[in-house]
Order: sequence, then structure tokens, then C-alpha cells
Amino acid sequence: MSQIRRHEKIMEVLLTHKEVTVAELSEQLGVTGKTIREDLAKLEEQGLLMRVHGGAILAQSDQYGILPSREPLAKHGEEKQEIARKALIHIEDGDIIALDGGSTTLEIARRLDNRPLTVVTNDVYIISELAAKDQIRLVVPGGYRVRNMLAGPESAAYIRQLNIQKAFVSATGIHPEHGLSIYTGDLIAFKRALIETSREVIAVMNHQKFGQTALRTFARLDEVTRIIADQGLTAETARLYANSNVAIE
Repeated sequence: MSQIRRHEKIMEVLLTHKEVTVAELSEQLGVTGKTIREDLAKLEEQGLLMRVHGGAILAQSDQYGILPSREPLAKHGEEKQEIARKALIHIEDGDIIALDGGSTTLEIARRLDNRPLTVVTNDVYIISELAAKDQIRLVVPGGYRVRNMLAGPESAAYIRQLNIQKAFVSATGIHPEHGLSIYTGDLIAFKRALIETSREVIAVMNHQKFGQTALRTFARLDEVTRIIADQGLTAETARLYANSNVAIE
């Protein structure tokens, strides 16, 4: 197993359990404890975890690339509600939109009226939310399940056949140099398909994610049409992203 894949697996375990021991990782990944300790040291340098005696804990427990398996996160709820309200302004009857998986896009789905729309999503929570709204045509790609999301080459290939007008995408972090990033590579193919296929790419990001970087970058800033943030984003921080010619609301 390559080093980058081990790092992804370590982050996936931490996203689920919040903490893990060196012994557990050594057994799961089939490598020595020395290799695991070296991996943890490198991930700690990136600010992704904190080493503790015998193992590690997640450093940014409120900034997941994907939601936990039991229920969606409620952290930064007010900010996500504000972002969702702003996002709805960009959605018109008859639109074909995509809702990337995540807690902010889930909030958008909750606030969507039962109106003539086509919504493409790979998030099982969003699917459940929209299933009862009979005027919304729900399109779900295939793929294997990674916690609350459907991923894999099948889902990405399906997305590339569609005419999506507006894709609302989520990320763990957004950075002037490192762009939009997440913890696990399993979701990159789907996100790339959305970005490369959609006419407009709208990133929905609460202000706590600005300046943050996760393990894997999936998009440059100049690939995003606009960023919708909450009012907690300062003008000074917003100016750091102005050189990429992306509109920030």
C-alpha cells in the first residue's frame, strides 16, 4: 500500500472513531508500528491530527470531508443555514443542479421547496431528504458507499454524461494556494466530474474552513465560479482569494 493511500486510510479511521492507536492501525494496514508512527508524524505536520501517547486524535473534529455514519453534523449550524439561504437564490425552476455530499449541501436540500427541479446527488442523507418532494426529479449515480456518499468510477462516469447547470460543492478546507481539499481520495473522481461537467461550480463554505488544507486537493480556486460563505468571513480573508478571480458572496 502506498504512503498516500495509508494516509487516507488513517484519516478515514479518525473521521469515524476520532482517535486510534498505533497498534490498531498497524494491524489494519499491515505495516509496522514504526511505519505508522512515521505516517502520524507527517500527518501531524500538516495539521490533520494530533499525536497522543500510543496513537492519535483528529485535529479538526468539526471539519470533515464526509459526514459520520450515524447522523449529520450540527456544528456551525447557523453559518450553514445562512449559506443555504444564499445558495437558494441561485436556484430557479427547471434548473438541473448537483448537490455534492456534505452538511451544508444537506441544509440546502432541506430548504428546497417542492418545485420543478432536477437534483443530482451522491449523498444518501440528501436523497432521503428529497425523496418525498415529488416535483423534484432526483438523479442518483451508482457506485459504492463511503459512509454517507456514493463514490467510485461508475458515479463519476455517469456524472460526465449529464448537462448540469449548477453544482454546489463542499470541501474540508479552502486555501489560496492549495485550493479546495478533502481528507479522502475516494471522493475526488466524483467531485472532479462535477467541476469539469457543470456550467457553474459554486463552493459552499463556512468561514471556519478558509485558510485550511486537508490531505488531498481536488480543485484549484480558478475552477470555481463563485464561493458562498457566511458573514463570519472577514474582508481581509476574502481579499486573499481575490487574485483567483472567483466571486465571493
